[in-house]
Amino acid sequence: MLIPSLKAGLPVHELDALRCGLDLPMERLAPMLGISKATLHRRKATGRLDAAESDRVVRFARLLGRAAAVMESLEAGRAWLTCAQFGLGGEIPLAYAETEVGAREVEDLLGRIEHGVYS
Repeated sequence: MLIPSLKAGLPVHELDALRCGLDLPMERLAPMLGISKATLHRRKATGRLDAAESDRVVRFARLLGRAAAVMESLEAGRAWLTCAQFGLGGEIPLAYAETEVGAREVEDLLGRIEHGVYS
């Protein structure tokens, strides 16, 4: 079950897996997830993220999976998430998804693209 895992905090290796999946340097990904360098260092030492950080990691992983499915490959999904999108007012989807509301808008845009209603 995901909720108890989030409440307990995901292992730091989940953050590393997300970084690999997005092919982003940790220096770029961590701030998008609201994790400072000092906090990242502490989390690596303890081996666990806190609940809020875990939630954001899952949010980004969910978007990566959705983008990869809609764009029909991990590489294309990754590229889409890191390039400015007209449907988000020229914003970069990963930056837009720093909040849950923004992530839902990114998911909505992916749904419109999937159904040919891109705008």
